[in-house]
Amino acid sequence: MAKPITEASEYHNAPCYPVSHIVQHLFGSNLVDMKCDLTDDHPAKKTKTESVVDVDFSKLESELRDYVIKQEGRPRMCFLEFLGYHDPHSPQTQATETDSSNVGSMIECGLFIEALDSVRSDVFPGLVPPAPYLVSLLGYAQQGHATSFYLRDLRHVMYNLLITNPPWMAHCKVRKYFSQVLQCPRCKTGLWPFLETAISYCLSTGVSCHPLPGPALPTLLQFHSDLLAFVLKLFQGELHSVNAEDFVLPERRGVSFAPASGSLLYGTFWTVWERSTLLSRAVKQLIRLLLQAFIEDCVHRDEKQKLRLADNLLDLLSVLVEFWCQQHFKLKQTLVEKGLKDLAEHFAVISQDVSPVVLAELVVRITSTRLKLVLADGIFRSLCCRNGFTVGDEPISFKKMVLSYLPALGNLAQCPSGARLRTGPTPHSGASQGAGCSADCSPVNETSLEKENVPKGLNRVNAAGETLLHRACKRNQVETVLQILALPGIDINVKDHAGWTPLHEACNHGSAACVEILLQHRPAPILDNQVGGVSPLHDSMLNGHMDIAKMLLEHAGSVLLQQTDGNGHTALDLTSETTRREELLHSAHVGDSALRNFSTEVLNVPLLEAASSLLANLIFTYRREQGLPHHGDSLSLTLVRALETHSPQKVTSGWTDQRVVRLVEDAETLLELGRGGYLGQISRAVRECKEENTLFLMEILEDFKYRGEMLLADL
Repeated sequence: MAKPITEASEYHNAPCYPVSHIVQHLFGSNLVDMKCDLTDDHPAKKTKTESVVDVDFSKLESELRDYVIKQEGRPRMCFLEFLGYHDPHSPQTQATETDSSNVGSMIECGLFIEALDSVRSDVFPGLVPPAPYLVSLLGYAQQGHATSFYLRDLRHVMYNLLITNPPWMAHCKVRKYFSQVLQCPRCKTGLWPFLETAISYCLSTGVSCHPLPGPALPTLLQFHSDLLAFVLKLFQGELHSVNAEDFVLPERRGVSFAPASGSLLYGTFWTVWERSTLLSRAVKQLIRLLLQAFIEDCVHRDEKQKLRLADNLLDLLSVLVEFWCQQHFKLKQTLVEKGLKDLAEHFAVISQDVSPVVLAELVVRITSTRLKLVLADGIFRSLCCRNGFTVGDEPISFKKMVLSYLPALGNLAQCPSGARLRTGPTPHSGASQGAGCSADCSPVNETSLEKENVPKGLNRVNAAGETLLHRACKRNQVETVLQILALPGIDINVKDHAGWTPLHEACNHGSAACVEILLQHRPAPILDNQVGGVSPLHDSMLNGHMDIAKMLLEHAGSVLLQQTDGNGHTALDLTSETTRREELLHSAHVGDSALRNFSTEVLNVPLLEAASSLLANLIFTYRREQGLPHHGDSLSLTLVRALETHSPQKVTSGWTDQRVVRLVEDAETLLELGRGGYLGQISRAVRECKEENTLFLMEILEDFKYRGEMLLADL
């Protein structure tokens, strides 16, 4: 009687009353004594389906978008020590230069110690010594004749000058003053050559704008290291001024800061024409010096650690990356994403010869979560590429880490420990799926191969952008495919003009033998590459090639069944026959078993430990950076309730912001972890490894599984 009436009901004309009305009719006033609350809005009486049906997906999208924007726009690096640099009762002036003619006379007579003592007494808020005098004092320090007491006093003068006259809270004249002081006393070519010379001197590379005393003196090494630390402190203050409105104390409200466009940080690392790109010429040079410093720090740890050169350069890179991102985030978010991606790829390319252990330690010591996230991701993908297999270059997400990076960890554990990593140019991320190899890694070195071993027309591309490998896979020409793949430098994931790979063509045209050959090749082809939402698995299903579909699933496991096409359909959705669905599921199970039981022994412990450290930092930092759903949050509860009834594709249908879509997919991945899924994709060798970093990674995954369980418990 209480069941809702539908149009198709044969009892359409029968009276229908809610249960509460019937109980009220039967029990009357006795209902009060029963202490029953039968109101429709009581949460205990609502079923899970009833509470979720009311979720407004468009409103949910708007709330999630606001949440994502707030997460991405918040300041990451806050330097609270700079809050004491401003006295509200002593407003900043234009930093008038004092009359220090006696100091000039002392410098002319070579009395640098006495001149420095006089300068120390002239540093007050709003009063600064003439810039040429400070330049001369710095020049004397660089000559190598100054005592350690002189260098110490000069450092104190510089820091007092920064504290009493911070350039980020004063007139532009103060910034101009600092730019005049912080440059090479002899060459006077700007702040970056001054910094580069100091870094190079600490590295003993001999690269400087003009010859410096050699061999490197311990006192001068410390002096140049102190200069770098001083400039870092100045740049941290400028980053503080960008984020100041977000975290200054209440009594400090209304304090004016200098505009970031005229900051010393901008002028040092970006020219006017480079400000729309993160990877400027100076930034690339800084990254190169950082890698060199970190390698030396690992080799000569006791000696180099005293200078803190590697840590200071890491902090400097973190500050300038955060500064640039904060400046461009509100204007054009895609520009920031591209800049960070370019930085990660550039770092991965120039660090190919660096030990994975060194790179993993470098990532651990990064202070900026934004920089740590992109570098950890770029280095991990580079390790996979250098060891013979690739992962997709889609934007980083928790779903990608669980479904793609965790299985890749098992492959890294099986790499032979004695295998030498490739040191030549290799494709990375976007380049790995680009249109062929670059000029530096041409597909064939014909000078070292006999011409009869090179298939005819190998380097020819037709009007559609198809290579000979594409055409051979379309025609199921097995011998030609074998001949091409035997050549060095062949890109198995080369794309034509439409984005199709040779594997796509083989799956589309039913070339089962070619598919088998491609899957056996190392590096293996990318199986999750999609063109218009069509993956190789979808291609084989849409064209009725069940044998190829089962081959792909037996090779990669059930992870392929998670893929959806442009309409949100999985491979199982493309067939309605129960028998075929069971065959696909069985093939996926076979693939999962083969991947899990591939080996119980770790063949390359150092590589696995480095990769585990990178992945642990990647997952942990991603949670801090993106803000995954967590227990007790009302927005997270609404999202989880929606996902309990609807698929992620249903929830996000029609949504245009991919950041919000990725957040929903991350939430679904977290819930699946809470249900006990996905962790079975980790190879047995990795699960049974007792090394420190791998154990820590497993603990992090268990913690995420617990978080997923808590979210499910909220329902």
